[in-house]
Amino acid sequence: MDVSMLEKLVKLMRANDLSCVEVADGDRRILLKRGAEASFVSAAAPAAAKSHAEPPPAAVDEDAGLIPIKAVMVGTFYAAAAPDAKPFVQVGSAVDEETDVCVIEAMKVFNTIKAECRGTIARIVAANGQPVEFGQTLFLVKPS
Repeated sequence: MDVSMLEKLVKLMRANDLSCVEVADGDRRILLKRGAEASFVSAAAPAAAKSHAEPPPAAVDEDAGLIPIKAVMVGTFYAAAAPDAKPFVQVGSAVDEETDVCVIEAMKVFNTIKAECRGTIARIVAANGQPVEFGQTLFLVKPS
């Protein structure tokens, strides 16, 4: 089992807010789940079972049509300007190109992040006080 590959899959799941990832390579299958019922399964699937298995039904993409607001740097995500302050935005908040949506702290410097799009916050993906990577989705916006 390649631990570095598993770490990359976990980062991919976190960065794209995925709750389940399944990877098959020959007769090896890895299924990663996160959340309340998280588990890890690695099993060899018989070749005969693969040839008779029907493909799973296509998943409905709930995020289709939403605009991501992504981290422009590596750092720590903060939803508010101070611990006791109200968050910049919440689900349902209207935003435009100049709306401040969060701050990212990098090397003791707090950088204000703007929405850079127009619409309504549909989902807050990043968790307050948690590290974020460059390009990681922080918010999803329903365009207006």
